[in-house]
Amino acid sequence: MSTTTIAAPKMSSTPAPAPLSKPIVFASSGMGGMLGWVLVHPANTVAVRMNLSSMQGKKFSFAGMIRENGLMSVYDGLAAGVWRQVFYASSRFGLFETCRDKLHEIRGKTDFAGRVGVGAVTGATAAMISCPMEVATVRMSNDATLPADQRRNYKGVADVVKRIYVEEGAAAFWRGSTPFAQRAALVGVFQVATLDQFKEMYAHYLNQKKNSVPNVFCAAMTSGLIYSIATMPLEAAKNRMANQKPDPKTGKLPYTGTLQLMRAVSANEGFLALYNGFLPYYMRCGGHTVAMFIAVQMLRDAYTNSIM
Repeated sequence: MSTTTIAAPKMSSTPAPAPLSKPIVFASSGMGGMLGWVLVHPANTVAVRMNLSSMQGKKFSFAGMIRENGLMSVYDGLAAGVWRQVFYASSRFGLFETCRDKLHEIRGKTDFAGRVGVGAVTGATAAMISCPMEVATVRMSNDATLPADQRRNYKGVADVVKRIYVEEGAAAFWRGSTPFAQRAALVGVFQVATLDQFKEMYAHYLNQKKNSVPNVFCAAMTSGLIYSIATMPLEAAKNRMANQKPDPKTGKLPYTGTLQLMRAVSANEGFLALYNGFLPYYMRCGGHTVAMFIAVQMLRDAYTNSIM
């Protein structure tokens, strides 16, 4: 009587990669954000100028902008935008992953509700950290579109930071911080938390390898569209508040808060004015979401392969 021996399944000899250290998590997040921003900064400049044109009572024309300021004007404020990512991307994505993992240790699970809560809190925190660079980016991106007698004529990031501090006080660096933090909280939910969730969903339903480039690309495209629609009104509010000037007669700022601004814009220009510049904004948001998270993943993969 013969017996059949069933061989035990072979175990993979490749050990699972060790979790990345927190410095690598934060550094790769910031570097990915910077690389992604270089690609989408022109779309951001156009979105800011389109959105602020109605505030200035002007009709925006891309051809007119190029004719008046030159093609390279789409890169106005690039240095400030890149510096913004140093603070914003590294803290937003780095804090999210750190707090998500800590919450998993406490609760023993990671679900969508937990991702939403962590995304909102860490997004708002990152906004407050990076708000000075956000104000600098908006100012430098839009300065060339102002009438000649109203231009601030900033010479660079150091100049804009120095002049804001000297001429307007430190508080001006956080002008527009409330809608920025509100928007960033939504970004934390609709970009980072949904990206994390979609990566799992696509890995399960499309049989993708989680954190592979195709997996990150599909998740980033989806989360980028969702968060663009959700956050555009707050982006418009942030831009207007960061760029506003006091009334020459009363010395008062036209906008005092997010809801007041939205009510005023809706009454005077229509609610859809808050979506002026949506197409370039989506190109910026979707493009930056895809470029940033793919860059982050590739940087992390390269680091992991280098130490194995």
